[in-house]
Amino acid sequence: MYFQDFKENENPEEKEKRHKEQELKSLYKELLYTIIHKLGKPASAEVFTDNQLHQYIREAFSMAVDEHQSLTERVQNTEPPVYCLMATVKEAKGILGKDVSGFSDPYCLLTILEDEKESRTRRSRPKPRKAMVKDAVSDEKVYTTDTKKQTLNPIWNQTFILEFEDTAVASFHIEMWDKDEELSLAQKLEEIRTNFHGLRRMIKDAKKEKGQDDYLGSIVLRLEDLHCTEDNWYVLEPRTETYPDRGQCHLQLKFIHKERDGTLSAGRSAYVNYCGILLQFVQSHISKQQGSVPWKGELCGEGQTLLDLYATQCNLSPFLQDLAKWMAYSKLYQSLEVDSSVLLQQLTSIEYHWHQQDLPYQQKQELGDSLRGFLQYGLCLVAKYRDIFPPTQDATPRLHRLLRILSQVCKTQAFQKLNAAQYDLHDEVNEAVHSGTQEWFAIKKGLHQPMTKDLTETVSALSRLIGEVQQDIKHNKDSWNRVFVSAVQVDVFTVVYQKLDFLLAGEVRDTLSLLEGEMEQNLANSLFPLYLSLQVIHKDKAFLQKRGKLLELTNFHEGFREALPYWLNKAFSTTQDRVERAVQVDQLQPLQSGPVPIKHSSSAVDLVTCVQPICQLWEQLSWPDPEEAFMLMVKLTEVLRQGHALAYIIIHSFTILCVVVNDLEHLRSVLIRLPQQLNWAGLRERTLHVIGDPQFHNVLPSQLLHAQGVLNKEIRSALETVGRKLNSDIAMYVRSMSTRCRIPSKSTEEAVVPLIKYLERELQYMNENLVQENFNSLLTPLWTNSIRTLYQVATQQKQEDGLMVFCQRLQFTLQCLEQCFHAEGNGLPLDTLHVDSYKILKAHLTHNSLNCQQLIEKFLDRKVWEQKVYSGEKYGAVTLLASYRRSDHRLRVEVLNAANLLPMDSNGSSDPFVQLRLEPGHVFSEVEPRTTQIKNCDLNPLFDEAFEFLVSVEQCQAAGACLVVTVLDYDTLTTDDFEGEAFLALKAVPGVGGGSGDRQGHQPDPSPAQIRLPLMHPKPNDDSILKLLESRRGEREAQLFVKKRRQREKQSQEGKQQ
Repeated sequence: MYFQDFKENENPEEKEKRHKEQELKSLYKELLYTIIHKLGKPASAEVFTDNQLHQYIREAFSMAVDEHQSLTERVQNTEPPVYCLMATVKEAKGILGKDVSGFSDPYCLLTILEDEKESRTRRSRPKPRKAMVKDAVSDEKVYTTDTKKQTLNPIWNQTFILEFEDTAVASFHIEMWDKDEELSLAQKLEEIRTNFHGLRRMIKDAKKEKGQDDYLGSIVLRLEDLHCTEDNWYVLEPRTETYPDRGQCHLQLKFIHKERDGTLSAGRSAYVNYCGILLQFVQSHISKQQGSVPWKGELCGEGQTLLDLYATQCNLSPFLQDLAKWMAYSKLYQSLEVDSSVLLQQLTSIEYHWHQQDLPYQQKQELGDSLRGFLQYGLCLVAKYRDIFPPTQDATPRLHRLLRILSQVCKTQAFQKLNAAQYDLHDEVNEAVHSGTQEWFAIKKGLHQPMTKDLTETVSALSRLIGEVQQDIKHNKDSWNRVFVSAVQVDVFTVVYQKLDFLLAGEVRDTLSLLEGEMEQNLANSLFPLYLSLQVIHKDKAFLQKRGKLLELTNFHEGFREALPYWLNKAFSTTQDRVERAVQVDQLQPLQSGPVPIKHSSSAVDLVTCVQPICQLWEQLSWPDPEEAFMLMVKLTEVLRQGHALAYIIIHSFTILCVVVNDLEHLRSVLIRLPQQLNWAGLRERTLHVIGDPQFHNVLPSQLLHAQGVLNKEIRSALETVGRKLNSDIAMYVRSMSTRCRIPSKSTEEAVVPLIKYLERELQYMNENLVQENFNSLLTPLWTNSIRTLYQVATQQKQEDGLMVFCQRLQFTLQCLEQCFHAEGNGLPLDTLHVDSYKILKAHLTHNSLNCQQLIEKFLDRKVWEQKVYSGEKYGAVTLLASYRRSDHRLRVEVLNAANLLPMDSNGSSDPFVQLRLEPGHVFSEVEPRTTQIKNCDLNPLFDEAFEFLVSVEQCQAAGACLVVTVLDYDTLTTDDFEGEAFLALKAVPGVGGGSGDRQGHQPDPSPAQIRLPLMHPKPNDDSILKLLESRRGEREAQLFVKKRRQREKQSQEGKQQ
């Protein structure tokens, strides 16, 4: 067999050289014979001359010119083949219906006519006849298809081989006829009865000769116009124009040779020769390619033309051609760069042809051997996938295509039929990866053997080996695994991981056993990166798809217990050194200023950076044992506590207090984040089953709370120191304002300026030099103390003439302080500013800042409010009708009656009358009080008296404007007794409300409202406003108003009851 010979020649030796040369010469002669006796036009669009084809095969076979000439002459002297046209009549469609039923019984006649015979036949005929093929040649040269009954779309699929001598003078003829068969009389009558419309057809049939077939159409093709292979639909041509559209016929035509000269390649089949020619052409083409691009299955035009001509002339089926290509390409794949898509294409073609055509026994055996051999070769590549297909963008697609080819081979019907044993590709790939991993690990172990017996060198060698394994696991997880899974559904990561876990665990155990009792600091330091690499490898177990047995590296940390104290000791000493250096070099100055200034000093930053290595060590260790991990966390937290010793050193530097406070606050913020950085929550979950909540919280959180408490205490102490100084200065400025209150030489604004400038300066400095948290912590107590200072100064001031001016200054000062501390929303919020002490101070300053008339108005407003909320008629009541006419500016008050008055006389009765007075007096200075008549001996007097007051709307709407209704008991000899009083706000009188623009009569006069007012008695010495007015001794109006009110208080029953 050719491929067996080729396989032996893959490694050519001198003894086989002559045999190889003879083999190539045989193939060469076959190609020369093909060129000399080529038939038809080439299948490709590009046409090549004989010289071009000769030149191509001479270069492909590396044949010398004289040798080529010699072989050409020898081939020209050989026997020519018999030229044949293989015609396959596939089917027809849309032919004419010649029978009564509307269908036909078609059959075809095929022959090849020489032009001379055809012309002579036409001249001998006196008139045209339909049976052209039958009359042109003898019956033995006419081929007839089967007759298809009653159809207009017949299907034949029949093949005929027609011989001819010269394509230049021959043409292919095919005629289609409708078979005419005799029918009985009964059958004729039945057709007439069932198909009356076919009567015309029957009449026409009656006129023709008995047994004469009907002509359906013909096709004539000149052989010189045909390609070497044709597969087309051809139009059936009519004899006359009666029925021009006669349908189409599907023909497959191919020029073949019969009786090729057997001396060209004696004893070799056309299939074997085709394989050899194909292989030679492909090797020649690949050798001429530039660069290292894989061959994608293409050949030059000359080579493809020669292959098509040879396959056609030798009548090689498409199946055998594809089989030959698979055999050639699969062999080339093992030695040359061949694109895998070429193999996939041939496998697909073989699978397609497997159901269409049966292969000879020998070719079946060759195909089976080739498929099994390729699978074996492919699995060898898979075992070495790490070296052959590295995890790069170019290599991994090649691995994917190889696996797809292996999978496709196993899926083909050919492999399943030809392979007797059960074959599971999944298991085979698993085994290949398994054995390849074992071999790879052994090679890497050999490369990383320690050069000496030194323990540190032994650890270093193991560390390098683990690094190789770690990298390999990463590549399998990230790159190779998805290739294997998508192509052959093999989880290569799991296979590799479990194998490497087993192999690596043994190496780690052997190495660590050598270190028992020999541990020291340097050796422990060299073990730390090894521990981290093993941890990374062990964490990758999360990506395993199958987790059956326990992994060998599950408890790998136990081998490092002896080194753990040395790792902690290194962390402790490193942290302590950093703390000491940070304190020594710290200048207690802010690190920098800029768009976002850093307000703490270098030592705070250095101490914070000490936290990062500790947190990193904790994360890196990830100690699996929960109880041991808890104790490890306790030790690490203790290290961080020691790092905050700087707080006790820098607090003594008072001159740079702001930086000190910032440092403390910075450290406190770091401590707050410590549980998150060290993942205490995760540790709590891991230790739930071994450590109870009380023990856990009594250790770790208590350590943190203790450190935070120390820092908070120092921060508060520092802020209190700053606050005391500021409070002292604020009190000094406020008291300096009080010393000048008797001599108001400056305006209120001028008097407050020193205090405000001081505060703005100090607060700006604090804001620039304190972190925001500390600045906010300073503002709140400073505001509280400022309010307290203002209140103390305000209440300590004696009730003198200058008190009002002083309180006005303090009130303005309070407003300025509020604005200063609020800072347009950037300072303290208003809710924090408006505390109860602020409200009390503001009310006190507001009252003391009012003048005499404003105080009287406030007093009357308060009385009106008391009147509204007063309930019951303990002292009786008075009923009024009140209204205001804007048309004539008159306030009309009609006193209707009084009721339930107290008896003031000894006889158990009273002589009441009502006095009406408009207040305040400075608003109604020209309005006289009015009095009703006296009703003798009556506790429920009926007055029915009306009074009018000429007052303006503005007067009625003034602050404190009210009607004071006083009920008195007339006494002839002594002062009238006081029955009670009531206060009616003039704004509540109908007609007073609304704008003053309506007083020109634009609205009707309102109806008077009936108002019942309970009588009240004032409580003696109960009103703070009266006390304040009473202190204004230099103001006559205030003293007169107070005198009247004190007289009423003396007459009040409230005072007597108390």
